[in-house]
Amino acid sequence: MSSPEIVFFDLETTVPVKPGQWFCILEFGAIVVCPRKLVELESYCTLIRPEDLTVAPIRSGRENGITRRDVAKAPSFDEVADDIFTVLNGRIWAGHNIQRFDCIRIKEAFARIGCSAPTPVGIIDSLGVLTEKFGRRAGNMKMATLADYFGLGQQKHRSLDDVRMNLEVLKHCATVLFLESSLPPSLYDTRWHNTSTVTTRSRSLMQSNRDNMNFKTPDVKGKSVVKEETISRKSPPSTSTSYHQRMVPYTRGRLGKVTESMKNVLSYAKSRPLNEFLKHSQPLLR
Repeated sequence: MSSPEIVFFDLETTVPVKPGQWFCILEFGAIVVCPRKLVELESYCTLIRPEDLTVAPIRSGRENGITRRDVAKAPSFDEVADDIFTVLNGRIWAGHNIQRFDCIRIKEAFARIGCSAPTPVGIIDSLGVLTEKFGRRAGNMKMATLADYFGLGQQKHRSLDDVRMNLEVLKHCATVLFLESSLPPSLYDTRWHNTSTVTTRSRSLMQSNRDNMNFKTPDVKGKSVVKEETISRKSPPSTSTSYHQRMVPYTRGRLGKVTESMKNVLSYAKSRPLNEFLKHSQPLLR
């Protein structure tokens, strides 16, 4: 029996600015990924016109932000609901902070048109996974920060671009962790691995199961919002200044060659499927 495919997806939405408003989806983007090779099999992306077009921003503060003009002639959610259902249903859902935001918005959108929402067979939230496994070295765990850490360019805040960046970030983090696991603990700094505030794997799975059974809309009362803007709510809560300090993964001195080799491996891995990279990684480290 083959493993279920993984679908990385992302939403761009409006921000409720007054009582009674909800998050309206302005864009849905997804890529279907083979779990054995981590290569993209197919993609789907669409702009979505909200029922009330006036909730879409006239201008956007982001360079590639979605505006009212962009979605004015886009299909409504009920016109693309079948396509979105087909992309998501019965697959493993993956994305950054999707448990607290995207999963809830999908369920709400299907409920508003009176249709059953798609159901995942599992959820991989990269925010929880990377906070637990990669931790403090990458700063505040926003996707933009993680992308900058690995030199992947700027986050574009468009659904399809962001899910592809999400996959690349995970590949790079996995590469670093794979290399670290091959070294004795005494050879690298382990300070970032121990924190009482991270989301553990077991907690993530338990929360995932609860969210699949009963999505709840987070209370946005009292939160400051900016009018005329769209969001994807991919940012974890802000933390202290010390948390944002980038830490060097390896001690200096005798591991200089290892650090340089890791840079070469990461550069090589950018354009290679994971299985091909693993096959050739050992010669690169010599």
